[in-house]
Amino acid sequence: MNNKFVIYQVFTRLFGNNNTRLVHNGDKATNGCGRMADFTTKALEEIKALGATHIWYTGVIEHATQTDYSSQGIHPDHPAVVKGKAGSPYAIKDYYDIDPDLATRVPERMKEFENLVKRTHKAGLKVIMDFVPNHVARQYGSDAKPQGVKDLGEGDNQDWAFSPQNNFYYIPGTKLEGHIDLQQGADEPYVEFPAKATGNDRFDAWPGVNDWYETVKLNYGIDYTGGGQWHFDPVPNTWEKMRDILLFWATKGIDGFRCDMAEMVPCAFWGWVIPQVKEQYPHLIFIAEVYNPGEYRNYIWNGKFDYLYDKVGLYDTLKDVTCHGQSASAISGCWQSLEGIQTNMLNFLENHDEQRIASDFFAGSAVKARPAMIVSACMNVNPVMIYFGQEFGERGMDEEGFSGRDGRTTIFDYWTVDTIRRWRNGGKFDGKLLTTEEKELQHFYARVLNLCTSEKALAEGTFYDLMYANYDNEGFNSHRQYAFLRKAKKELILVVVNFDESPAEIGIQLPAHAFDFLEVAEKDSVKATDLLTGNREEIALTSTRQVRTQVAGFSGKILKVKL
Repeated sequence: MNNKFVIYQVFTRLFGNNNTRLVHNGDKATNGCGRMADFTTKALEEIKALGATHIWYTGVIEHATQTDYSSQGIHPDHPAVVKGKAGSPYAIKDYYDIDPDLATRVPERMKEFENLVKRTHKAGLKVIMDFVPNHVARQYGSDAKPQGVKDLGEGDNQDWAFSPQNNFYYIPGTKLEGHIDLQQGADEPYVEFPAKATGNDRFDAWPGVNDWYETVKLNYGIDYTGGGQWHFDPVPNTWEKMRDILLFWATKGIDGFRCDMAEMVPCAFWGWVIPQVKEQYPHLIFIAEVYNPGEYRNYIWNGKFDYLYDKVGLYDTLKDVTCHGQSASAISGCWQSLEGIQTNMLNFLENHDEQRIASDFFAGSAVKARPAMIVSACMNVNPVMIYFGQEFGERGMDEEGFSGRDGRTTIFDYWTVDTIRRWRNGGKFDGKLLTTEEKELQHFYARVLNLCTSEKALAEGTFYDLMYANYDNEGFNSHRQYAFLRKAKKELILVVVNFDESPAEIGIQLPAHAFDFLEVAEKDSVKATDLLTGNREEIALTSTRQVRTQVAGFSGKILKVKL
């Protein structure tokens, strides 16, 4: 199977919002909100043209919000336990429903989602959606669950702090207090009795502002307050309910789930549920947000996940190299630490949790990360992801409301994304509102992302790291340059990047072992094409002479040779 694919993550609520008269912490009526309908055929075609094969619609399941939809039969949430006016998409309020903010007609929201899936498939893209298994909104309650389905918490014995068949953890006889204002934004305070454990594994009644206080932890059969003992036989009730939720969304024709904070849910659950879902829907992919490298192989081999975030390895390293915090030679350690599971890692430089590359908190300029993007997309056959607006250098420096100015695009507020709004230009996608620099960056991303899936050597080929052969090479700066080979059949690609601002005349040593390992014959001179620009140059393809080439600052070359 060809693992190489490209995910375009998009925060669904923000994509289509054209409002420019924004108010700090403004409500939906004031600041506006994007809808599923904004993903028109034209919009999806443009996303596909960028190089995407999959689109991850982030935040489509109904979550807690300060917007009142009680007129639509949806029970309102107390504002004290909602982060931001729009609310967090990871404080799920109804696992069986679509968020009403995204609908053109709220009563038709599920049908609109089904149409979005069909529209996306017709455009040649596959659909990924969130599955949030670890926690739910404090006032979780499904208005849309299928007939006969029991709600989470329905039937729980609230006199027990822990029971394997409870869906929640309780602090019996204790009211939720917390170091938060439980009356904020309302005439009456929020009351929760008995208090439930908070989503970030806080098993007391006193969550603070830095906790996930808007959520409650789901119980998968681990007695955290009783020594962490597992109670998986008989199968906990939460396992069965979550399996049914996954199967419910699978019937909507989606192609995969991105599983939020998967490592906070026992691996045994994933190993139990994923095979059951795949038995009925074998095409589905499961992507896990796991940050502990010590658990990677467990969640792949025993948890049966297809892909895991490569965050603490490649992402953190590329960020540090881009910002002069590490040597480029450290990149080699990333793939070396993943022996046997490299193809199962999802590469990225941005997502909704991380700071924007162009923000003051990262590189301050999107151009500086072009070398990192080439490496992230081209160094192996595993998939790569970008976050909407990354391709234009979106800065994420607005102070939207709850999120504040933190270098991230808000997930809590009603807002607009400046570069996306101008790119859309009312649905015309004609580029007229983009700057020259933004157009150039978009062209770069489109070129790299399309190449990494269309060129066989990049999409399917063998990877060979050249750093070990160039550490003592005076013509190669292993602190600011990185180089590797990719090879498939009669095609060889040499990738070299320059993390420095200044152009560099680079000499790359190709070791004899590379020719033996890749089964490539040495030649004194060959014609190579830079796939990024189309320019041709003559290079040595031998272990006795270096490859000499010039690479611009904050850039790279993808040199293809036909053998």
